Amino acid sequence: MDISFYGANALALNTKTAKILVDPVSSVGMSTAKADILALTHEQEVKVKEDQLVISTPGEYEAKLVTFKGIAARAHMDEEGKKTATMYRIDIPEARIGITGHIHPDLSDEQLEALGTLDVLIVPVGGNGYTLDAEGAARVARAVEPKVIIPTHYAQSDVKYEVPQAELQQFLDEIGAPVEEQEKYKIKGDFPDQLTIITLKRADKA
Repeated sequence: MDISFYGANALALNTKTAKILVDPVSSVGMSTAKADILALTHEQEVKVKEDQLVISTPGEYEAKLVTFKGIAARAHMDEEGKKTATMYRIDIPEARIGITGHIHPDLSDEQLEALGTLDVLIVPVGGNGYTLDAEGAARVARAVEPKVIIPTHYAQSDVKYEVPQAELQQFLDEIGAPVEEQEKYKIKGDFPDQLTIITLKRADKA
């Protein structure tokens, strides 16, 4: 499996059997045409073909030898008591991957139990009232205790946001873990012995 990052919270997860797009947005050059599965952490408009599976709500799903668990969560801008966001745990033979989306940083014991033990956590870090900031993202990461963190949704010169996002370095300083930059993250089933942050260069197109 490999993971590519397109800017914002848009990612492509390519397994041996499926192409999965997470929060695809055309503004970062992401087409949904070749995807098998679309996983949305919040309400958004996407172009969908008849043979594509769209996951956007809590529940358990299985397709193309990939298992998904959608977990209801309070979105970062939700009032207390509301849960309009969906986090995901994605299981493939090589890894257990968690994707938070734009959530409130305080996770319940029930939510943490649903996420379970994760190898990789993908979490936005840009803050400024729109999504998790460095401190909130770090709080989530420390509660989940993954082996690898992939940060998303931070300031990039070639990505336009409705709300300006903080620099990635704020999150890196907050966590204080080793950092590796890669074109895409290739998962082969082995993970670092200590928590590692993988920063991904922005891919051109899906």
